[in-house]
Amino acid sequence: MKEKGFKSLTRVEEAKSKFFSHLDPLDRTETAPLPEADGRIAAKDVYAPRPAPHYRRAAMDGFAVKASDTFGASESSPNRIKVGDAVAPGVAVPVHTGGGVPDEADAVLKIEDTRKSGDDLEIYAPLAPGDNVSPVGEDVNEKDLLVEKGSRISPSHLGLLRSLGVESLELFEHPKVAVIPTGEELVSPGEEPGPGETVQSNGLMISSCVRRWGGSPEEREVLSDRPEDLRSALYGSLEESDAVAFIGGSSVGRRDRIIEVLEEEGEVLVHGIAIQPGKPAALALVEDTPVLVLPGYPVAALAVAYFFLKSLIEYLVGLEEEEKTATVELKKKISSRLGRLSLVRVKVESGGAYPIRVAGSGVLSSVTRSDGFVLVPEDSEGIAVGKIVDLHYWT
Repeated sequence: MKEKGFKSLTRVEEAKSKFFSHLDPLDRTETAPLPEADGRIAAKDVYAPRPAPHYRRAAMDGFAVKASDTFGASESSPNRIKVGDAVAPGVAVPVHTGGGVPDEADAVLKIEDTRKSGDDLEIYAPLAPGDNVSPVGEDVNEKDLLVEKGSRISPSHLGLLRSLGVESLELFEHPKVAVIPTGEELVSPGEEPGPGETVQSNGLMISSCVRRWGGSPEEREVLSDRPEDLRSALYGSLEESDAVAFIGGSSVGRRDRIIEVLEEEGEVLVHGIAIQPGKPAALALVEDTPVLVLPGYPVAALAVAYFFLKSLIEYLVGLEEEEKTATVELKKKISSRLGRLSLVRVKVESGGAYPIRVAGSGVLSSVTRSDGFVLVPEDSEGIAVGKIVDLHYWT
């Protein structure tokens, strides 16, 4: 597909294939305490060191009994037994939810099915052996697989692991990503921009995305568009980082020099991607380190980061691509340009999705006002009203 300023535009999946075929997942791991493991990727399988529960556990407040003492009991004709310190035929022992059940008992009688008077207990419901008793290993058996290598640690994992006495995990290290904003028109945060200037904010946005996606970002100072500055920043990042993300300078204008530098110092694998917004993005390799060049317009930068930087971080830690999606009904037609994968910002109201913007790479407020985006495939000119679509979340 021909496009002014670009020899061709590469489709998203083809661009990913070209990029990742030159890369290998990282194999660096570290041992971290349980509270620091949330959201991270397990570097090895974790097995249960003991069963859970490791004792027979009462599932209700009430009385541990021999089930045979309850046979035939009813509201109109209750059974009567004693309350004592040890379970025996005709004798019950009080227990609480989660407490241990004596070995002599084979059931727990719910307190609401009884009436106690002194040491006498009236029983109004029959039980079968095992009723209201959680057996040893009901939740987890010893040596059960708790966490599979390559899976993302969740809060429920943390609770289960702690309950079983596991207090540390071997995890893949966060990939280190250098985030480098560029542009002569950018001023530092806190400065008042003049005409033709803008406050540098993409670095913060992309660094925050990197952190949410499981990477360790290092946001650098804003750079000029001079090749010598770009080259110096590139080589200053290669030794310390697993990936480098330049922001800005990815197009084909007079001041867009980063592609020129990358072609001289490494290999530009893709320049120009069939995505809207985000067309002028680039993917490169310098000294075996992946380098991404994101467009300077914020929505385009975010879109390219979503498809390539997020995927790269997941790939480096050996994680299959994860996408947070929901299904919604489209309440207004979406029109799209044939040949581009289009990200259409949408707002969800009353269970339906309404497009906010199809274009507008610099209108970042359209992202903050949206609930996510809908993808229009490259081979489609739009999506009709009433279609059920996938709602993708930005992070």
